[in-house]
Amino acid sequence: MHATIYHNPRCSKSRQTLQLLKDQGLEVNVIEYLKTPPSIEELDDILQKLAIEPRQLMRNKETEYLTNNLEDKSLDKLALLTAMVKHPILIERPIVIANDKAVIGRPPEAVLTILK
Repeated sequence: MHATIYHNPRCSKSRQTLQLLKDQGLEVNVIEYLKTPPSIEELDDILQKLAIEPRQLMRNKETEYLTNNLEDKSLDKLALLTAMVKHPILIERPIVIANDKAVIGRPPEAVLTILK
């Protein structure tokens, strides 16, 4: 089985999730999203797989969230996706995709739900 993880190696939860995937014997495609941010289209696909809205994928305590006025409720989906592409630190982590499903690995064991 194959999985993709949007990974931040500086994040302990992301490291734990990656190790959990490896322990499951999966072939893992690791995307360090801070270096290689997903496109608007990729983010939109991830949101659809997660069945959530953009703000639910955003880290709203990051400086970039506040300085870019992203709490403004009048901002549409495209504006929020654009902000995440421009400032990938805003994207919650880690995100794992497997079996055409996605989950945020918080806690890391949450990824087990999409591996079955």
